[in-house]
Amino acid sequence: MSRRVTVLMGGASAERAVSLNSGAAAARALERAGYAVTVLDIGRDPAQLARRIGESKPDVVFNALHGRFGEDGCVQGLLNMMGLPYTHSGLLASAAAMDKAFSRRIFAASDIPVAAGKVVRKGEIEGDPLPRPYVVKPLNEGSSVGVHIVRAGDDRSPLTDWPFDGDRVLVEEFVPGREITVAVLGGRALGALEITSDRGFYDYEAKYAPGGSRHLMPAPLAKADYDEACRLAEEAHRVLGCRGVTRTDLRYDDTVPGRPPRLLVLEINTQPGMTDTSLVPEIAAHAGMDFPALVHWMVENAACDG
Repeated sequence: MSRRVTVLMGGASAERAVSLNSGAAAARALERAGYAVTVLDIGRDPAQLARRIGESKPDVVFNALHGRFGEDGCVQGLLNMMGLPYTHSGLLASAAAMDKAFSRRIFAASDIPVAAGKVVRKGEIEGDPLPRPYVVKPLNEGSSVGVHIVRAGDDRSPLTDWPFDGDRVLVEEFVPGREITVAVLGGRALGALEITSDRGFYDYEAKYAPGGSRHLMPAPLAKADYDEACRLAEEAHRVLGCRGVTRTDLRYDDTVPGRPPRLLVLEINTQPGMTDTSLVPEIAAHAGMDFPALVHWMVENAACDG
């Protein structure tokens, strides 16, 4: 008898469209791998969600949600209470990774290099919180939602009409250089990929608009730097207590003549995009693991904290 897998997708976060794509692609691949698949497009009502999941009678839950509620420990806590194994990281690691300010503190305390930055409150800012250029980020959104670079000459701060919940905002130095991302599976790095974009910054549009970015796999780095990027991603995965598949985003700053390049960790994604053209599947394919094999591994290695 085929194992029953319930795929959670959609949700109500700013990343709903991304999640729908991830969930649909994962469901198709799981069906090809021989699983009996149920797909649930979910909302924010936990009682209704628990009922719908229970009615689907899963052996495993594939969590294809992105963003708040689905990636921040909330759904993970519900699944723990239900005693159901699920893909990706558990409650604590998910919540820690989603809070960018908290994960930065953990990384820094673990000697993982991060960009200079701090959390500010919108109503307390007079002038610039950092020298320009600097980056403004919501504390708990993914897919680069709301990320904005404040440059010299900009006459309006993005904090003036900040659309996100809460009044705390993360500001970081803008790190020039190259965008590197590393996929980690079961604690081991699968490889590092470089992302380039004509937009000059890998924001939401560059990630998801057709032709918005180009991928170089493997990342064209010196071997020592490539290995270090992989090591930092494995360490970020470990210190937050992640499991399953994660993707760590880094900046590789080789822009200062005479100074050795530096690698800085920007964030870790505990539920990265899972379409067959997303970054983690592309890295996995280069390592010899096709998309059906990847989601099969994730289901067979699912776990429950309860």
